[in-house]
Amino acid sequence: MSVLRITGNDNVAVALKGLNIDDVVEIDGQSLLIKDEIPPAHKVAIKLIRQGEDVIKYGFSIGRATQEIQPGKHVHTHNLKTNLEGVEEYVYEPKQYLHCPDSFATPNFKAFIRKNGCIGIRNEICIVPTVGCINEVGHLILNEAKRRLKGSPYASLLDDFNVMAHPFGCSQLGGDLEKTQKILSSIVKHPNAGGVLVLGLGCENNTLESFSEHLNYIDEERVRFLIAQEVDDEVDAGAAIICELVEKAYSDKREDVPLSSLVVGLKCGGSDGFSGITANPLLGAFSDLLICSGGSSVLTEVPEMFGAERLLMERAESEEVFQKIVKLINGFKEYFISHGQPVYENPSPGNKAGGITTLEEKSLGCVQKGGRAPVVDVLFYGDRVKKKGLNLLESPGNDLVSSTALGAVGCHMILFSTGRGTPFGTFVPTVKVSTNSDLYRRKERWIDFNAGSLLEGVAMEELLRDFLRKVIDIASGERTKSEENGFKQIAIWKDGVTL
Repeated sequence: MSVLRITGNDNVAVALKGLNIDDVVEIDGQSLLIKDEIPPAHKVAIKLIRQGEDVIKYGFSIGRATQEIQPGKHVHTHNLKTNLEGVEEYVYEPKQYLHCPDSFATPNFKAFIRKNGCIGIRNEICIVPTVGCINEVGHLILNEAKRRLKGSPYASLLDDFNVMAHPFGCSQLGGDLEKTQKILSSIVKHPNAGGVLVLGLGCENNTLESFSEHLNYIDEERVRFLIAQEVDDEVDAGAAIICELVEKAYSDKREDVPLSSLVVGLKCGGSDGFSGITANPLLGAFSDLLICSGGSSVLTEVPEMFGAERLLMERAESEEVFQKIVKLINGFKEYFISHGQPVYENPSPGNKAGGITTLEEKSLGCVQKGGRAPVVDVLFYGDRVKKKGLNLLESPGNDLVSSTALGAVGCHMILFSTGRGTPFGTFVPTVKVSTNSDLYRRKERWIDFNAGSLLEGVAMEELLRDFLRKVIDIASGERTKSEENGFKQIAIWKDGVTL
Protein backbone atom coordinates (compact mmCIF):
# COMPACT_ATOMS: atom_id res chain seq x y z
CA MET A 1 0.00 0.00 0.00
CA SER A 2 1.42 3.36 -1.06
CA VAL A 3 -1.27 5.75 0.21
CA LEU A 4 -3.77 5.71 3.06
CA ARG A 5 -7.22 7.26 3.07
CA ILE A 6 -8.04 7.53 6.78
CA THR A 7 -11.85 7.79 6.54
CA GLY A 8 -14.34 7.35 3.72
CA ASN A 9 -15.19 11.06 3.83
CA ASP A 10 -11.63 12.25 3.19
CA ASN A 11 -10.74 13.94 -0.09
CA VAL A 12 -7.01 13.53 0.57
CA ALA A 13 -4.85 10.51 1.33
CA VAL A 14 -1.49 10.24 3.09
CA ALA A 15 1.56 9.04 1.20
CA LEU A 16 3.07 6.10 3.08
CA LYS A 17 6.26 6.44 1.05
CA GLY A 18 7.69 9.01 -1.35
CA LEU A 19 5.67 9.25 -4.59
CA ASN A 20 6.99 10.40 -7.96
CA ILE A 21 5.29 12.08 -10.91
CA ASP A 22 3.52 9.50 -13.12
CA ASP A 23 3.38 6.89 -10.37
CA VAL A 24 0.04 5.08 -10.29
CA VAL A 25 -1.36 4.09 -6.90
CA GLU A 26 -4.45 2.13 -5.94
CA ILE A 27 -6.93 3.65 -3.53
CA ASP A 28 -10.36 2.23 -2.71
CA GLY A 29 -10.19 0.01 -5.78
CA GLN A 30 -9.41 2.93 -8.11
CA SER A 31 -6.18 3.94 -9.84
CA LEU A 32 -4.79 7.41 -9.11
CA LEU A 33 -2.13 9.05 -11.30
CA ILE A 34 0.35 11.03 -9.21
CA LYS A 35 1.02 14.50 -10.69
CA ASP A 36 3.54 15.93 -8.17
CA GLU A 37 6.53 14.75 -6.18
CA ILE A 38 5.00 13.90 -2.80
CA PRO A 39 7.21 13.21 0.25
CA PRO A 40 6.31 10.50 2.78
CA ALA A 41 3.56 11.52 5.28
CA HIS A 42 2.36 14.34 3.00
CA LYS A 43 -1.11 14.60 1.49
CA VAL A 44 -2.30 13.88 -2.03
CA ALA A 45 -5.69 14.92 -3.42
CA ILE A 46 -7.81 11.91 -4.37
CA LYS A 47 -10.70 13.99 -5.73
CA LEU A 48 -11.07 17.34 -7.43
CA ILE A 49 -11.01 19.99 -4.67
CA ARG A 50 -12.31 23.36 -5.85
CA GLN A 51 -10.98 26.71 -4.65
CA GLY A 52 -12.57 27.56 -1.29
CA GLU A 53 -13.71 23.98 -0.70
CA ASP A 54 -12.82 22.23 2.56
CA VAL A 55 -9.96 19.74 2.56
CA ILE A 56 -11.07 16.70 4.58
CA LYS A 57 -8.74 14.46 6.60
CA TYR A 58 -9.67 12.29 9.61
CA GLY A 59 -13.26 12.93 8.47
CA PHE A 60 -13.04 16.63 9.38
CA SER A 61 -12.05 19.86 7.68
CA ILE A 62 -8.37 20.75 8.05
CA GLY A 63 -8.76 24.04 6.15
CA ARG A 64 -9.79 25.27 2.71
CA ALA A 65 -8.17 25.09 -0.69
CA THR A 66 -6.69 28.39 -1.85
CA GLN A 67 -6.81 27.20 -5.48
CA GLU A 68 -8.29 24.33 -7.44
CA ILE A 69 -6.48 21.06 -6.66
CA GLN A 70 -6.58 18.25 -9.20
CA PRO A 71 -6.58 14.57 -8.15
CA GLY A 72 -3.01 13.33 -7.75
CA LYS A 73 -1.66 16.77 -6.77
CA HIS A 74 0.28 17.54 -3.60
CA VAL A 75 -1.83 19.25 -0.91
CA HIS A 76 0.20 21.43 1.41
CA THR A 77 1.03 25.02 2.37
CA HIS A 78 1.00 26.23 -1.26
CA ASN A 79 -2.69 25.41 -1.74
CA LEU A 80 -4.25 24.88 1.71
CA LYS A 81 -5.09 27.45 4.41
CA THR A 82 -6.57 27.24 7.90
CA ASN A 83 -10.22 28.08 8.53
CA LEU A 84 -9.56 29.06 12.14
CA GLU A 85 -9.90 32.60 13.43
CA GLY A 86 -10.75 34.37 16.68
CA VAL A 87 -12.47 33.26 19.88
CA GLU A 88 -15.46 30.97 19.39
CA GLU A 89 -18.70 30.18 21.18
CA TYR A 90 -19.56 26.61 22.11
CA VAL A 91 -22.64 24.61 23.07
CA TYR A 92 -22.56 21.59 25.38
CA GLU A 93 -23.65 18.56 23.34
CA PRO A 94 -22.41 15.55 25.35
CA LYS A 95 -21.56 12.25 23.68
CA GLN A 96 -20.30 8.96 25.08
CA TYR A 97 -17.71 7.01 23.13
CA LEU A 98 -15.80 4.82 25.59
CA HIS A 99 -17.44 1.58 26.72
CA CYS A 100 -15.26 -0.44 29.11
CA PRO A 101 -15.77 -4.20 29.33
CA ASP A 102 -17.40 -5.50 32.52
CA SER A 103 -14.25 -7.36 33.50
CA PHE A 104 -10.92 -5.89 32.57
CA ALA A 105 -7.86 -7.80 33.81
CA THR A 106 -4.58 -5.89 33.64
CA PRO A 107 -1.19 -6.75 35.12
CA ASN A 108 0.29 -5.24 38.25
CA PHE A 109 3.61 -3.45 38.23
CA LYS A 110 6.24 -2.96 40.91
CA ALA A 111 6.53 0.45 42.53
CA PHE A 112 7.48 2.18 45.77
CA ILE A 113 4.65 2.91 48.21
CA ARG A 114 5.38 6.18 50.02
CA LYS A 115 4.38 7.06 53.59
CA ASN A 116 1.40 9.12 52.36
CA GLY A 117 0.11 6.20 50.26
CA CYS A 118 1.24 7.61 46.90
CA ILE A 119 3.24 5.35 44.63
CA GLY A 120 6.49 6.17 42.88
CA ILE A 121 7.98 4.36 39.90
CA ARG A 122 11.51 5.58 40.63
CA ASN A 123 13.59 5.92 43.81
CA GLU A 124 15.77 8.93 43.13
CA ILE A 125 17.66 11.50 45.17
CA CYS A 126 17.02 15.05 43.97
CA ILE A 127 18.35 18.49 44.76
CA VAL A 128 15.78 21.20 44.05
CA PRO A 129 17.33 24.70 44.02
CA THR A 130 15.04 27.54 45.05
CA VAL A 131 16.98 29.93 42.79
CA GLY A 132 19.01 29.56 39.61
CA CYS A 133 22.27 30.94 40.98
CA ILE A 134 22.66 27.92 43.27
CA ASN A 135 22.36 25.31 40.48
CA GLU A 136 26.08 24.58 40.16
CA VAL A 137 26.50 24.30 43.91
CA GLY A 138 23.90 21.54 43.70
CA HIS A 139 26.13 19.67 41.24
CA LEU A 140 29.15 20.11 43.53
CA ILE A 141 27.14 18.68 46.43
CA LEU A 142 26.05 15.64 44.41
CA ASN A 143 29.59 14.97 43.19
CA GLU A 144 30.93 15.14 46.74
CA ALA A 145 28.14 12.90 48.03
CA LYS A 146 28.84 10.33 45.30
CA ARG A 147 32.56 10.41 46.25
CA ARG A 148 31.67 9.68 49.87
CA LEU A 149 29.26 6.91 48.87
CA LYS A 150 31.71 5.18 46.55
CA GLY A 151 31.85 1.52 47.51
CA SER A 152 28.82 1.85 49.76
CA PRO A 153 25.91 -0.56 49.19
CA TYR A 154 23.42 2.25 49.79
CA ALA A 155 23.69 4.08 46.49
CA SER A 156 23.66 0.94 44.34
CA LEU A 157 19.90 0.39 44.66
CA LEU A 158 18.90 3.97 43.86
CA ASP A 159 17.69 4.85 40.38
CA ASP A 160 19.40 8.21 39.94
CA PHE A 161 20.77 11.45 41.43
CA ASN A 162 19.51 14.72 39.93
CA VAL A 163 19.78 18.47 40.26
CA MET A 164 16.56 20.11 39.06
CA ALA A 165 18.36 23.12 37.60
CA HIS A 166 16.38 26.18 36.46
CA PRO A 167 17.10 29.92 36.01
CA PHE A 168 14.32 31.33 38.22
CA GLY A 169 13.57 32.29 41.85
CA CYS A 170 15.42 35.63 41.92
CA SER A 171 13.68 38.99 41.38
CA GLN A 172 10.30 37.31 40.78
CA LEU A 173 7.13 38.76 42.25
CA GLY A 174 3.43 38.01 42.53
CA GLY A 175 1.89 35.41 40.25
CA ASP A 176 5.15 34.94 38.36
CA LEU A 177 6.92 33.84 41.54
CA GLU A 178 3.95 31.73 42.59
CA LYS A 179 4.09 29.71 39.36
CA THR A 180 7.74 28.92 40.01
CA GLN A 181 6.96 27.90 43.58
CA LYS A 182 4.05 25.68 42.54
CA ILE A 183 6.10 23.75 39.99
CA LEU A 184 9.17 23.37 42.21
CA SER A 185 7.07 22.31 45.21
CA SER A 186 5.38 19.65 43.08
CA ILE A 187 8.81 18.33 42.08
CA VAL A 188 9.81 18.19 45.75
CA LYS A 189 6.66 16.22 46.62
CA HIS A 190 6.76 13.89 43.60
CA PRO A 191 6.62 10.26 44.75
CA ASN A 192 9.33 9.25 42.26
CA ALA A 193 11.79 10.90 44.67
CA GLY A 194 13.05 8.85 47.60
CA GLY A 195 14.80 11.87 49.09
CA VAL A 196 15.03 15.59 48.31
CA LEU A 197 17.34 18.39 49.38
CA VAL A 198 15.76 21.81 48.91
CA LEU A 199 18.76 24.07 48.38
CA GLY A 200 18.47 27.83 48.86
CA LEU A 201 21.00 30.63 48.57
CA GLY A 202 19.51 32.91 51.21
CA CYS A 203 18.82 36.24 49.51
CA GLU A 204 16.36 35.23 46.77
CA ASN A 205 12.70 36.23 46.50
CA ASN A 206 11.82 32.55 46.58
CA THR A 207 12.63 32.29 50.29
CA LEU A 208 12.43 28.92 51.99
CA GLU A 209 9.75 30.36 54.27
CA SER A 210 7.42 31.37 51.41
CA PHE A 211 8.31 28.31 49.34
CA SER A 212 7.47 25.96 52.22
CA GLU A 213 3.89 27.29 52.25
CA HIS A 214 3.37 25.40 48.97
CA LEU A 215 4.69 22.11 50.30
CA ASN A 216 1.91 21.33 52.81
CA TYR A 217 2.50 17.75 54.01
CA ILE A 218 6.01 16.38 53.54
CA ASP A 219 7.89 13.47 55.03
CA GLU A 220 10.50 15.36 57.04
CA GLU A 221 12.82 12.36 56.98
CA ARG A 222 12.85 12.50 53.18
CA VAL A 223 12.74 16.27 52.48
CA ARG A 224 15.56 18.34 53.95
CA PHE A 225 16.50 22.02 53.63
CA LEU A 226 19.79 23.93 53.38
CA ILE A 227 20.51 27.65 52.96
CA ALA A 228 24.01 28.02 51.51
CA GLN A 229 24.72 31.49 52.97
CA GLU A 230 24.05 30.23 56.50
CA VAL A 231 26.78 27.56 56.63
CA ASP A 232 30.54 27.79 56.30
CA ASP A 233 30.88 24.96 53.77
CA GLU A 234 27.68 24.35 51.83
CA VAL A 235 29.21 21.47 49.83
CA ASP A 236 30.22 19.59 52.98
CA ALA A 237 26.86 20.25 54.67
CA GLY A 238 24.87 19.36 51.56
CA ALA A 239 26.81 16.17 50.87
CA ALA A 240 26.22 15.04 54.46
CA ILE A 241 22.47 15.53 54.01
CA ILE A 242 22.48 13.64 50.70
CA CYS A 243 24.27 10.70 52.33
CA GLU A 244 21.63 10.62 55.06
CA LEU A 245 18.83 10.69 52.46
CA VAL A 246 20.49 7.87 50.53
CA GLU A 247 20.61 5.74 53.66
CA LYS A 248 16.88 6.33 54.24
CA ALA A 249 15.94 5.60 50.62
CA TYR A 250 18.01 2.41 50.61
CA SER A 251 15.31 0.69 52.67
CA ASP A 252 12.63 1.31 50.03
CA LYS A 253 11.58 -1.78 48.08
CA ARG A 254 9.33 -2.22 45.08
CA GLU A 255 5.97 -3.87 45.75
CA ASP A 256 3.16 -5.07 43.50
CA VAL A 257 0.64 -2.30 42.81
CA PRO A 258 -2.35 -2.30 40.42
CA LEU A 259 -2.32 -0.52 37.07
CA SER A 260 -5.03 1.77 38.51
CA SER A 261 -2.27 3.47 40.56
CA LEU A 262 -0.58 4.80 37.41
CA VAL A 263 -0.89 8.37 36.12
CA VAL A 264 0.57 9.06 32.66
CA GLY A 265 1.07 12.28 30.73
CA LEU A 266 0.24 12.37 27.03
CA LYS A 267 2.58 14.48 24.90
CA CYS A 268 3.85 14.85 21.34
CA GLY A 269 6.75 16.72 19.82
CA GLY A 270 8.32 16.87 16.38
CA SER A 271 5.06 15.57 14.90
CA ASP A 272 4.68 14.49 11.29
CA GLY A 273 1.89 13.40 8.97
CA PHE A 274 1.94 9.91 10.49
CA SER A 275 1.42 11.11 14.08
CA GLY A 276 -2.37 11.02 13.85
CA ILE A 277 -2.30 7.61 12.13
CA THR A 278 0.10 5.58 14.31
CA ALA A 279 1.63 6.83 17.57
CA ASN A 280 -1.14 9.16 18.75
CA PRO A 281 -3.93 6.58 18.24
CA LEU A 282 -1.74 4.04 20.07
CA LEU A 283 -1.36 6.41 23.03
CA GLY A 284 -5.11 7.02 22.91
CA ALA A 285 -5.81 3.29 22.99
CA PHE A 286 -3.45 2.91 25.94
CA SER A 287 -5.06 5.86 27.74
CA ASP A 288 -8.49 4.22 27.34
CA LEU A 289 -7.12 0.89 28.62
CA LEU A 290 -5.57 2.62 31.63
CA ILE A 291 -8.76 4.55 32.42
CA CYS A 292 -10.90 1.42 32.10
CA SER A 293 -8.50 -0.13 34.65
CA GLY A 294 -9.09 2.75 37.07
CA GLY A 295 -6.01 4.81 36.24
CA SER A 296 -5.52 8.37 35.01
CA SER A 297 -4.05 10.20 32.03
CA VAL A 298 -3.39 13.89 31.39
CA LEU A 299 -3.52 15.56 27.96
CA THR A 300 -1.94 18.99 27.50
CA GLU A 301 -0.57 21.40 24.83
CA VAL A 302 -3.68 23.59 24.64
CA PRO A 303 -2.79 25.42 21.37
CA GLU A 304 -2.66 21.99 19.72
CA MET A 305 -6.30 21.44 20.66
CA PHE A 306 -7.46 24.46 18.62
CA GLY A 307 -9.59 23.21 15.76
CA ALA A 308 -10.32 19.89 17.47
CA GLU A 309 -11.53 21.21 20.83
CA ARG A 310 -15.16 20.27 20.15
CA LEU A 311 -14.14 16.60 20.10
CA LEU A 312 -12.99 17.07 23.71
CA MET A 313 -15.88 19.30 24.76
CA GLU A 314 -18.50 16.76 23.69
CA ARG A 315 -16.79 14.24 25.97
CA ALA A 316 -16.97 16.45 29.09
CA GLU A 317 -18.54 14.34 31.83
CA SER A 318 -20.63 17.30 33.03
CA GLU A 319 -21.59 20.80 31.99
CA GLU A 320 -19.26 22.14 34.70
CA VAL A 321 -16.31 20.36 33.07
CA PHE A 322 -17.49 21.58 29.65
CA GLN A 323 -17.40 25.19 30.87
CA LYS A 324 -13.89 24.65 32.23
CA ILE A 325 -12.78 23.37 28.80
CA VAL A 326 -14.32 26.45 27.14
CA LYS A 327 -12.44 28.65 29.63
CA LEU A 328 -9.24 26.74 28.91
CA ILE A 329 -9.51 27.07 25.12
CA ASN A 330 -10.76 30.65 24.81
CA GLY A 331 -8.56 31.84 27.66
CA PHE A 332 -5.49 30.55 25.82
CA LYS A 333 -6.60 32.25 22.61
CA GLU A 334 -7.07 35.53 24.48
CA TYR A 335 -3.60 35.07 25.97
CA PHE A 336 -2.11 35.02 22.46
CA ILE A 337 -4.23 37.99 21.36
CA SER A 338 -3.25 40.04 24.45
CA HIS A 339 0.41 39.66 23.44
CA GLY A 340 -0.26 40.63 19.83
CA GLN A 341 0.57 37.13 18.60
CA PRO A 342 -1.25 35.14 15.90
CA VAL A 343 -3.47 32.50 17.49
CA TYR A 344 -3.09 30.00 14.67
CA GLU A 345 0.58 30.36 13.70
CA ASN A 346 1.17 26.67 14.57
CA PRO A 347 2.33 24.20 13.02
CA SER A 348 6.09 24.61 13.36
CA PRO A 349 8.52 24.48 10.40
CA GLY A 350 9.44 20.91 11.37
CA ASN A 351 5.77 19.89 11.45
CA LYS A 352 5.28 21.33 7.97
CA ALA A 353 8.35 19.53 6.65
CA GLY A 354 6.81 16.37 8.09
CA GLY A 355 3.56 16.84 6.17
CA ILE A 356 1.34 18.79 8.60
CA THR A 357 -0.10 21.90 6.95
CA THR A 358 -2.65 23.57 9.25
CA LEU A 359 -3.38 23.75 12.96
CA GLU A 360 -6.67 21.89 12.45
CA GLU A 361 -4.72 19.00 10.94
CA LYS A 362 -2.17 19.02 13.75
CA SER A 363 -4.86 19.24 16.45
CA LEU A 364 -7.00 16.46 14.99
CA GLY A 365 -3.96 14.23 15.23
CA CYS A 366 -2.89 15.57 18.62
CA VAL A 367 -6.16 15.00 20.51
CA GLN A 368 -6.16 11.34 19.49
CA LYS A 369 -3.69 10.82 22.35
CA GLY A 370 -6.69 11.34 24.64
CA GLY A 371 -8.49 8.30 23.25
CA ARG A 372 -12.27 8.12 23.65
CA ALA A 373 -12.69 8.52 27.40
CA PRO A 374 -14.82 11.20 29.06
CA VAL A 375 -12.97 14.32 30.23
CA VAL A 376 -13.32 14.34 34.02
CA ASP A 377 -11.45 17.54 34.91
CA VAL A 378 -9.47 20.53 33.67
CA LEU A 379 -6.25 21.33 35.51
CA PHE A 380 -4.77 24.80 35.41
CA TYR A 381 -1.03 25.38 35.55
CA GLY A 382 0.39 24.24 38.88
CA ASP A 383 -2.69 22.15 39.82
CA ARG A 384 -2.42 18.47 40.71
CA VAL A 385 -4.51 15.52 39.51
CA LYS A 386 -7.55 15.04 41.74
CA LYS A 387 -9.84 12.78 39.68
CA LYS A 388 -9.33 9.38 38.10
CA GLY A 389 -9.78 9.39 34.32
CA LEU A 390 -8.84 11.74 31.47
CA ASN A 391 -7.74 15.22 32.56
CA LEU A 392 -6.84 18.24 30.42
CA LEU A 393 -3.95 20.46 31.55
CA GLU A 394 -3.28 24.13 30.83
CA SER A 395 0.16 24.38 29.27
CA PRO A 396 1.69 25.56 25.97
CA GLY A 397 3.04 23.39 23.18
CA ASN A 398 6.67 23.95 24.24
CA ASP A 399 8.07 20.47 24.89
CA LEU A 400 10.17 21.34 27.96
CA VAL A 401 7.47 23.46 29.64
CA SER A 402 4.57 21.10 28.99
CA SER A 403 6.53 17.96 29.95
CA THR A 404 7.60 19.59 33.22
CA ALA A 405 3.99 20.63 33.86
CA LEU A 406 2.82 17.04 33.29
CA GLY A 407 5.31 15.73 35.83
CA ALA A 408 4.30 18.46 38.27
CA VAL A 409 0.59 17.53 38.17
CA GLY A 410 1.58 14.05 39.40
CA CYS A 411 2.24 12.00 36.25
CA HIS A 412 4.60 9.12 36.96
CA MET A 413 5.78 9.01 33.35
CA ILE A 414 5.16 10.77 30.04
CA LEU A 415 4.23 8.95 26.86
CA PHE A 416 5.74 11.13 24.14
CA SER A 417 4.99 10.52 20.45
CA THR A 418 7.33 11.92 17.82
CA GLY A 419 7.62 11.70 14.04
CA ARG A 420 10.83 13.63 13.53
CA GLY A 421 12.56 12.71 16.79
CA THR A 422 13.75 14.48 19.92
CA PRO A 423 16.22 13.40 22.63
CA PHE A 424 14.54 15.42 25.38
CA GLY A 425 13.54 13.95 28.74
CA THR A 426 12.12 15.63 31.82
CA PHE A 427 12.29 14.79 35.52
CA VAL A 428 9.93 11.82 35.19
CA PRO A 429 10.57 8.94 32.75
CA THR A 430 9.82 10.17 29.23
CA VAL A 431 8.86 7.33 26.87
CA LYS A 432 9.49 8.18 23.20
CA VAL A 433 7.16 6.52 20.71
CA SER A 434 8.06 6.90 17.03
CA THR A 435 5.36 7.40 14.41
CA ASN A 436 7.40 5.65 11.72
CA SER A 437 9.86 2.78 11.55
CA ASP A 438 12.54 4.78 9.78
CA LEU A 439 12.92 7.09 12.79
CA TYR A 440 12.95 4.10 15.15
CA ARG A 441 15.80 2.49 13.20
CA ARG A 442 17.83 5.69 12.80
CA LYS A 443 17.50 7.05 16.34
CA GLU A 444 17.88 4.06 18.62
CA ARG A 445 19.46 6.32 21.27
CA TRP A 446 16.23 8.34 21.43
CA ILE A 447 13.27 6.08 20.73
CA ASP A 448 11.78 3.55 23.18
CA PHE A 449 8.94 2.07 21.11
CA ASN A 450 7.94 1.95 17.45
CA ALA A 451 4.33 2.66 16.46
CA GLY A 452 5.32 2.74 12.79
CA SER A 453 4.69 -1.00 12.58
CA LEU A 454 0.99 -0.13 12.33
CA LEU A 455 1.77 0.93 8.75
CA GLU A 456 3.40 -2.44 8.10
CA GLY A 457 0.49 -4.74 8.89
CA VAL A 458 0.67 -5.07 12.68
CA ALA A 459 -2.82 -4.83 14.22
CA MET A 460 -3.56 -2.16 16.82
CA GLU A 461 -4.65 -4.78 19.38
CA GLU A 462 -1.35 -6.64 19.05
CA LEU A 463 0.74 -3.47 19.24
CA LEU A 464 -1.25 -2.24 22.26
CA ARG A 465 -0.42 -5.47 24.11
CA ASP A 466 3.27 -4.95 23.34
CA PHE A 467 3.09 -1.32 24.42
CA LEU A 468 1.33 -2.23 27.68
CA ARG A 469 4.19 -4.62 28.46
CA LYS A 470 6.69 -1.85 27.72
CA VAL A 471 4.91 0.62 30.01
CA ILE A 472 4.70 -1.99 32.77
CA ASP A 473 8.44 -2.70 32.43
CA ILE A 474 9.32 1.01 32.58
CA ALA A 475 7.00 1.61 35.52
CA SER A 476 8.73 -1.34 37.26
CA GLY A 477 12.21 0.13 36.78
CA GLU A 478 13.36 -0.33 33.17
CA ARG A 479 15.14 2.85 32.12
CA THR A 480 13.98 4.89 29.15
CA LYS A 481 16.44 6.02 26.49
CA SER A 482 16.40 9.59 27.84
CA GLU A 483 17.19 8.22 31.32
CA GLU A 484 20.06 6.15 29.92
CA ASN A 485 21.38 9.33 28.31
CA GLY A 486 21.00 11.31 31.55
CA PHE A 487 18.61 13.77 29.92
CA LYS A 488 16.46 15.28 32.66
CA GLN A 489 15.44 18.88 32.18
CA ILE A 490 12.76 21.14 33.59
CA ALA A 491 11.35 24.41 32.31
CA ILE A 492 8.88 26.74 34.02
CA TRP A 493 6.28 28.75 32.13
CA LYS A 494 7.01 32.46 32.26
CA ASP A 495 4.03 34.80 31.93
CA GLY A 496 1.63 31.86 31.76
CA VAL A 497 -2.05 32.54 31.29
CA THR A 498 -3.39 30.69 34.42
CA LEU A 499 -7.09 31.33 34.08
